[in-house]
Amino acid sequence: MSPVASRIAPLEPPYPPEVQSQFDRIMRGAPPLMLFRVMAGQPRAWEKSRAGSLLDPGPLSLRAREIVIDRTTALNGCEYEWGVHVTIFAGPARLTEDEVRATVLGDAKSSCWSPAEQALIAAVDALHHRATLDDAEFAALSAQYDDAQILEIMLLCGFYRTVSYLANGLRLPLEETAARFPTQ
Repeated sequence: MSPVASRIAPLEPPYPPEVQSQFDRIMRGAPPLMLFRVMAGQPRAWEKSRAGSLLDPGPLSLRAREIVIDRTTALNGCEYEWGVHVTIFAGPARLTEDEVRATVLGDAKSSCWSPAEQALIAAVDALHHRATLDDAEFAALSAQYDDAQILEIMLLCGFYRTVSYLANGLRLPLEETAARFPTQ
């Protein structure tokens, strides 16, 4: 899915000063992502999406957070958001090429994951497919993560499912510099 334009037109520069300031803060000098430009064109949607951001230092490590986001967006077929996150965060999160590939083509039993990461991937998969965790899945997650981390995992899954709906439903063109889904 790599159409030329978004189904809803993105905000074009010059941006209103308040929006430019927000883009500068989020993007740290890089041009704003297409998703942000589309959302910023609708003030209510922009405020709501910015308020729901989970990219602040939360209870999860950067690595765990990115595994959740990458797996969630991959399960939703959202190459746009997956590619942005892999490009920006895979290095700082110390995700190897095999691990990045496994977020798309692997599963919780992939040999590249630690036991804690296997529980994490299994939880993301369960939430994606059934919108719940059975007792065994919750116990496996609880053995590795505390209550605040478990809530963060669930919030990330839900938030990035919504982001996937937006990027896929709008048919956002893939960012030129973002990673692409592996094919094998």
